[in-house]
Amino acid sequence: MERIILKLFLVMAALVAGCTQLAGIKHNPDITLAGIELVEFGLLEQRFILKMRIQNPNDIALHINGITFDVELNGVAFAKGLSDKVVIVPRLGETVMEVKATSTLGMIWKQLGELQKSSRDKVDYRLSGRLFLQGLGSVPFEQKGNVSMPNGADDLEKL
Repeated sequence: MERIILKLFLVMAALVAGCTQLAGIKHNPDITLAGIELVEFGLLEQRFILKMRIQNPNDIALHINGITFDVELNGVAFAKGLSDKVVIVPRLGETVMEVKATSTLGMIWKQLGELQKSSRDKVDYRLSGRLFLQGLGSVPFEQKGNVSMPNGADDLEKL
């Protein structure tokens, strides 16, 4: 009988601790695209390293143990990726997470066609996906923005 009571007590303590932890997550983390680097350019596939800035507006640390994401440029799919990388974002803090993304030749052709059609001086982007939080399931994220396009050699030198 004592063992049953002890087991029930341990289960209740774990549930209370879990609810307390969950109650600390009041706001979804903010994810922004901090950088992109081409690391491999193959005939059928291109690989990038994306740097994502993760900001935690909560009063508890976030233990991230995975991410899935999609990147669109000008409303057209550009790259996607996933990672099981473990990152801890401190309470009221931020960190930059580097993840690999993959694009296909078809996605690149669509982007080139879109750029030729328009005379835009900015490229719109959308980053969306899910963050997996240890013991808390997953939370969705979405971020939109734009990047100015260089206007020739003078602008390229400024980069």
